[in-house]
Amino acid sequence: MARSDAYEAVIGLEVHAQLLTRSKIFCGCPNAFGAAPNHNVCPVCMGMPGVLPVFNRRVLELAIRVALATHSQIAPRSVFARKNYFYPDLPKGYQISQYEQPFCTGGYIELPNGGSSPRKIRLTRIHIEEDAGKNIHASGYSLVDLNRAGTPLLEIVSEPDLRSPEEAVAYLKELRAILRYLEVCDGNMEEGSFRCDANVSVRRRGESRLGVKTEIKNLNSFKFVEKALRHEIERQIEVLEAGGTITQETHLFDPERGITKPMRSKEYAHDYRYFPEPDLPPLEVPPSLIEAIKAQSPEVPSARRARYAQQYGLSSYEIEVLTQERDIGDYFEALVNHGVDRKMAANWTMTEVLRAVNESALPLSRAVPPAAETAALLKMVAGNEISLNGAKTAFAAMCKTGQSAVEAVNALGLTQVSDEAQIAEVCEQVLRAEADKVKEYRAGRQKLFGFFVGQVMKAMKGKANPKIVNEVLKRKLDS
Repeated sequence: MARSDAYEAVIGLEVHAQLLTRSKIFCGCPNAFGAAPNHNVCPVCMGMPGVLPVFNRRVLELAIRVALATHSQIAPRSVFARKNYFYPDLPKGYQISQYEQPFCTGGYIELPNGGSSPRKIRLTRIHIEEDAGKNIHASGYSLVDLNRAGTPLLEIVSEPDLRSPEEAVAYLKELRAILRYLEVCDGNMEEGSFRCDANVSVRRRGESRLGVKTEIKNLNSFKFVEKALRHEIERQIEVLEAGGTITQETHLFDPERGITKPMRSKEYAHDYRYFPEPDLPPLEVPPSLIEAIKAQSPEVPSARRARYAQQYGLSSYEIEVLTQERDIGDYFEALVNHGVDRKMAANWTMTEVLRAVNESALPLSRAVPPAAETAALLKMVAGNEISLNGAKTAFAAMCKTGQSAVEAVNALGLTQVSDEAQIAEVCEQVLRAEADKVKEYRAGRQKLFGFFVGQVMKAMKGKANPKIVNEVLKRKLDS
């Protein structure tokens, strides 16, 4: 019986990303999460007879940002199509999407690969469409909330280039980071604004022919993606090893049991009876608009990683942490631009800043002081005005009270004593009081040095400059 490592997985992902527009794609209803059921609706997104859609220009602008960031080819002319199917949360009986002439094709996403060359995952297409509503199933009945109907989506479809659940998750994390950097999608998987369907098949290693695939629908967390793919790969291998065949079908993932379950036989394009949307003209993209958006688009994660390595000489780990979110990297760079040493700025951002964000559960902009104030605090450390521990205490106070660096340091009495004569006097007092331990130290117990440092710091209530304390003690003990 062949082992599972005799097979390889072939995975392609279809990601649906809700766009951060103020209004929906074809009407003026608010595009906002969390409203009361059926509150953000109108005759257009409810599919009332006789209404006409009007395309939201902002959707196009955001779509162009994504196309440029993923090296995709933007079609000068694309066409909206009706995807016909019946479901309670789709009141029109069709979804406005794109089919034969999508917004863009090709492109790729680079997966970070440590110090090695990044791996490119090819894209098949990116197209624009509207979201459906939401069914809420209860005991014995179902409810329909149409607030989400008409929310603008980008569907980003990869080629079957992924070879493991871990690689699929890495691809999703990189794509999510790109969309968040571009301020195109908030990437909130719990709210469904970033979700994916996975197509997976297996084949024997060395084969080029693709196996029969299964589609796993609506995976809304990285953990679920990895678990669902791992289970489905194992299931398909077991079927093939037992002499069976794989049926092309759609599955749902059961997170409680950690398994995928058949939902229906896999649909094909002809099942949806696609045809051009008669109420919308072709979408034409002028080159001047592409150039204008290209000039204004933010830096993407891969470009920032490369720049941090070259410009700041940071380690792979530091780069990974500082570029995971755009606002983290922005804060680090703001500290450097305010005159903080790059290593100190990196360490402080990765520890104190991220700790404050995680403990407060607030956005970074609200969780920590402005970078200028944090920089002022760190300059006090560099100038030996306060200790590093004192700076951490002051920073925690600044996060809670909104005080400036100077106000927090003064209010907490954290100004560091660097007067050598004053420190020397306290050192002398400590050494006289611990005469027995001084003899032990001079007899060879060098580990006692830390004890003496601690006693001096205790006597000076932690305000003594540690560097000067160490120098003075070393001189007195060795003389």
